[in-house]
Amino acid sequence: MKAIIATESGGPEVLKLEEFPSPSPSPTQLLVNVKAAGVNRVDTIQRKGSYPMPPGESEILGLEIAGTVERVGENVTGFKQGDRVFGLIGSGGYAEQTVIDYRMAMPIPEGWSFEQAAAVPEVFFTASETLFTFGKLSAGETVLIHAGGSGVGTTGTQMAHQIGARVFITAGSAEKIERSKTLGCTEGINYKGADFADEIMRLTDGEGVDVVQDFIGAPYLKRNLAILKPRGRLVVVGLMGGSTGEIDLGIILRNRLQIFGSVMRALPLEDKIRITERFIDRWLPLLKEGKINAIIDTVMPLSQAREAHEYMESNRNFGKILLKVE
Repeated sequence: MKAIIATESGGPEVLKLEEFPSPSPSPTQLLVNVKAAGVNRVDTIQRKGSYPMPPGESEILGLEIAGTVERVGENVTGFKQGDRVFGLIGSGGYAEQTVIDYRMAMPIPEGWSFEQAAAVPEVFFTASETLFTFGKLSAGETVLIHAGGSGVGTTGTQMAHQIGARVFITAGSAEKIERSKTLGCTEGINYKGADFADEIMRLTDGEGVDVVQDFIGAPYLKRNLAILKPRGRLVVVGLMGGSTGEIDLGIILRNRLQIFGSVMRALPLEDKIRITERFIDRWLPLLKEGKINAIIDTVMPLSQAREAHEYMESNRNFGKILLKVE
């Protein structure tokens, strides 16, 4: 089969389309003919050599796929050859074939394209876990979602709006802010022209927010804590700006704040299965009904993985970037 691998650590130019042995499914896995794969920020970090693969995972990039079942393991139930499936995997998505544990695989709803299905798992699982399992966001509360134009940002905005929360986002352009408002965002803050902490306090009449979802890390830490209401929750999802920052423990004690961190990739399989089940129960019905949607920015051929990474790192996308496998 053909697959994209990083021949060394570095920029997008290290991504190469090469011949690679097809994987063999374990007794609990499906072998899937990949039709579409999602591009995620973690892929770019792995490419740079800063995010080592968990033991046993393929060197092929890619964490979410949609395709058709080619073969099933001997202990698999509920799936057969030819079924259309999508789901989250540990690695191996940028390829013509990959494997997925059948308990992580989900049937593609009728009427969905492969691209539509591949745009769902990583961003919906991440938004669900960070905003609701950890952040415990509920109706009537207020949330600040950083990187509002990202795949997770566009997803989380819809989810939070759907349950009746008030949503603020940060983004790097007026266009992204306006598009976020169509998804349920109350107001957006252009981080290139304003201090988000000052703006949040202005927009909330000095009250702050109940939950902050953050992808930046150290540079935002102090301000994220400062804008939380008493009993507020900060959920750290990424460290794009750095991992080391100072914390004023006093504000945590006085306001009874909570800080959570979330990384799905290294979780045990059983934890990932439970995350999948929570998504199926709470959010998949709303997706099927069209009440929330996976926002797709662009679809590129698998051979253009380099261009896809360059595009993501330019921060121009609004929603998901996908690779199509033909």
